[in-house]
Amino acid sequence: MARKRPNQAQRRQMNAQVTIPVDTRPTAPVPPRNYGQNQGYAAHHNEQGYRQGPPRQPYTQRPGASAGQWAGPQHHHQNQHQHQHGQGQGHFQGRGQRYGAHHYQSHSYQDHSPSGPSAPPGFRQDGNVPRGAQRSHGLYNPHGNHHAAPLSAEELALQSAYLDGLSETLVAGAEIERDDIMEKESFRISIQEICRQVIVQHEEQTNGRTGFPASSIGLECFGSLSSGFATKASDMDLGLISPLSVPQPDGADSVIPRLIEKAFLDAGLGARLLTRTRVPIIKLCSKPSESLLSGLLEERDKWERGIDNDTFGAVEGEDGDEPVQDQDEEQQPKTPTVAAQSQLSASTGDPNAALKPSVDQPQSLKLRQTEKQNLTSYYNNAKRALRRLNGRDITLSNYTTFSREDFEILTRVCEAFVEGLFDQTLKARLQGYQSLTFGPHNDNECSHSLLGVFTQVEGEMLAMGWEHRTTQEKSADAEKAAEVCVLGWKKLQNQPVAGGDPLQHAKHLQLYLHRLKKLNSIQLVTLQQTQFESASDYHERVTKLIVNLRPAALLAEKGEDLFQELVIKHYVEGIWSFEVQKQVGEFVAATSGPISLGTVARRHKSLQLAFEFERALEHHAYDSHLEPVIKQYVALLRGGTSQPGDTSTLALAAPESQQVLQVILSLSDPSKLTANQPRDRYRDNLEFPKSGVGVQCDINFAAHLALQNTLLLRCYSHTDPRVRTLVLFVKHWAKSRAINTPYRGTLSSYGYVLMMLHYLVNVVEPFVCPNLQHLGPPPPPQDPSTYPDADGLICRGRFVGFWRDEAEIQRLARARQLNGNDHSVGRLLRGFFEYYAHTGTLSTNPKARGFDWGRDVLSLRTPRGLLSKQTKGWTGAKTVLENVQSAAGAPSAAHANASAAEAKPVEVKEVRHRYLFAIEDPFELDHNVARTVTHNGIVAIRDEFRRAWRLIRAAGKGNVGGGAAAGEAESEELLQDVKTVRKESDAGEFRRLLAEIHGVERAELETLAAANSS
Repeated sequence: MARKRPNQAQRRQMNAQVTIPVDTRPTAPVPPRNYGQNQGYAAHHNEQGYRQGPPRQPYTQRPGASAGQWAGPQHHHQNQHQHQHGQGQGHFQGRGQRYGAHHYQSHSYQDHSPSGPSAPPGFRQDGNVPRGAQRSHGLYNPHGNHHAAPLSAEELALQSAYLDGLSETLVAGAEIERDDIMEKESFRISIQEICRQVIVQHEEQTNGRTGFPASSIGLECFGSLSSGFATKASDMDLGLISPLSVPQPDGADSVIPRLIEKAFLDAGLGARLLTRTRVPIIKLCSKPSESLLSGLLEERDKWERGIDNDTFGAVEGEDGDEPVQDQDEEQQPKTPTVAAQSQLSASTGDPNAALKPSVDQPQSLKLRQTEKQNLTSYYNNAKRALRRLNGRDITLSNYTTFSREDFEILTRVCEAFVEGLFDQTLKARLQGYQSLTFGPHNDNECSHSLLGVFTQVEGEMLAMGWEHRTTQEKSADAEKAAEVCVLGWKKLQNQPVAGGDPLQHAKHLQLYLHRLKKLNSIQLVTLQQTQFESASDYHERVTKLIVNLRPAALLAEKGEDLFQELVIKHYVEGIWSFEVQKQVGEFVAATSGPISLGTVARRHKSLQLAFEFERALEHHAYDSHLEPVIKQYVALLRGGTSQPGDTSTLALAAPESQQVLQVILSLSDPSKLTANQPRDRYRDNLEFPKSGVGVQCDINFAAHLALQNTLLLRCYSHTDPRVRTLVLFVKHWAKSRAINTPYRGTLSSYGYVLMMLHYLVNVVEPFVCPNLQHLGPPPPPQDPSTYPDADGLICRGRFVGFWRDEAEIQRLARARQLNGNDHSVGRLLRGFFEYYAHTGTLSTNPKARGFDWGRDVLSLRTPRGLLSKQTKGWTGAKTVLENVQSAAGAPSAAHANASAAEAKPVEVKEVRHRYLFAIEDPFELDHNVARTVTHNGIVAIRDEFRRAWRLIRAAGKGNVGGGAAAGEAESEELLQDVKTVRKESDAGEFRRLLAEIHGVERAELETLAAANSS
């Protein structure tokens, strides 16, 4: 019998064994991955080997209760057993009145020997299978599949001491002041009274419920201020609770949020209701500026008139990875010329103009690309049309659920996308390919995806550029490989795809498109400065590009000068701004004799800088007393060179010019100001500033589960005094490194808290925190949503049982009877960063491995704290459509806008559920706390964990900051603020730009800047 050929993973492992020296030291075996078994609602509480002791009393049917009701465990007294703890006495009483049956022997901080006190059954460290150790990696991992290097006691001590020092300094300055807490509490009480008045008046006058109890209405604090993890920068999160209101305040048909918003505005507070967030919230500030309050009142008035502009905070429907295009006419790009007729530039028209006549009439669907609309903008219009038809593009996650209607709509939009192209030559070429033949639609079959068709159009534009090129690849081999690539693309385009797999076809197309984009000769023909690319970066990119090119045969005969002219021609045509492009072109035309690319680029840089200063002045980005000086400098930038015929630098010989430059050196780079940056979809003119508007808070109308989560976190903070310090450190670290903003694709602070708790409960040995959900009452035997609220254990159909006796937890924590861990804060932080930095063996525990971001789900409620994404079904991004309450339904405009309300269609928002990083909510089990993390976000988060771990390891070698030993120019700080670093970097780039424009040395500029500051 022939021997079976090893698979790819096995071959890689065999190769690794050949190239990596074998470590002959004995190592403990790593047991296979054993995820917590939690299928069903009660299974994870009954897992063998994790829990010992007599079973807790099951839920029983209450006498006289209906079939859908259940009762929790009966409250009965249990004898308390005392156990020897060192030389003193101690005892553990579980959850007060419920947990006397579970006698837990205390864990000594000092005595960890087999003869010492045993761990409590509920607190077991799982003996032979340490938590965090149950992984068997089947995939090749060049950074993780190896044993950790031996860690000396000295290194461990240095690393821990380094983090201890940072944490002591940080916590002292990060903790919120008591006066701040009192100010926020006073504000909460005042706005709670407003909410009560509004709801009582509404219930009595509108719903006829006389005597509605105001005391039933509460504005309760949740989040970091209530959990004990608040910092000085923490805002207040409040949840409105009105259990007797029908409908509930968070209901889609409830008018309470709008009524409260109006009452706040009438009281002179800054209030804005956001309806496109995951749950409706009101952003509130106590002292809005006059302009902010005026804008908020105007926004409210628009809503009452049926005009809803609420796009702020629409996090759920955004991908997070797509750039936002600025619609300013002055910033439109020139077209990458691939043929005389093939000119595409950014959208200057109505983004909905492509839908002719109406997407509500599917048979007459038409898409039309305008002359000045680039392909990406046109593609976005097509996606918008697809959504308005209640359609969707085909993906791996929805392929099996595609219906006949889905196929029909998608095919129609794909066909309309090609038909609506502005470039007739491009369209004719595409329609001649068999792969883009749209015949009669099969009821249950679609051969195209919209992404695939977009890829075909983009690739064909590059193929046209290849045919019009006047340069070749640098070497003969590279030229031959390029020819093979283009021929392969055309062959793929002409393959019939009827009945094929659209996803596989799109994958092949994207592979070839990637290869086409890497061809240098095509890059030159399609050269284009991106919208917010600096002139310096654009020049650098072109300089690197031409190094890998050579003139074509015909061009080579005419000399190097003609090749230089060709490069300059493409450079000028690729400049983004029409105005700057025109002026640079005039500069080139007016220059007699040969001209270099560097000279043209310098003129481009000066004109673009002038343009950016002008835009900043239009938006009043600089102080008014500086505007005359800036205008004088703009005139200098536009004025030309120092002498006729001198095209190298701008004049600075005159003393007044040097004085102007001194002032300019003190300013921030205009290209980094808001006026010259991409429009931020999450910011608008009504966004509250970070300071200067008094107390700020968010009022949530669906905070019932959030209040339970907050109580759970607060109980965890009581279990050990180190927990709060650890959480504050990690929250500050994430904020400093700019990876804690969910609406920008990273993770919320709540997510980082759960990451730390997972480590403290399930990974570190011995554990720091017991699992409070395991020590609480068992879940009901059936789906919790079928039971009403009982004993506070069911909330909104979710089981929220956990050990919540705060006084008892604090008492046992003070007696040091909840754990046996005596590690310092620094050592715990060290282990935390190592666990999330790599998937290899942990240096302090050879039986444990790091977190597997690709496979694991953090699940605090689960034994061992991990589930697999496969088990949860969290293996691919999913998009869910949800209805949004119409703005025309304003109660104050019900009569004036009745007809408009009837005519206005139901607004739909897309909620994007991503599972690149997965953290299960402790109670809302189908909710991924990390659903906001995009591809760029998870890359940034993982990079920051690796960076932190690199600096920590360097500290163990006495190299705090990782500078000299790592061969770096300067050391880094673990808590270095990214914004500060970027600001310093931007200032350096700005001065380099000025030095190049004016032809002076950087040192001379520094001297001018120093003279101005003095």
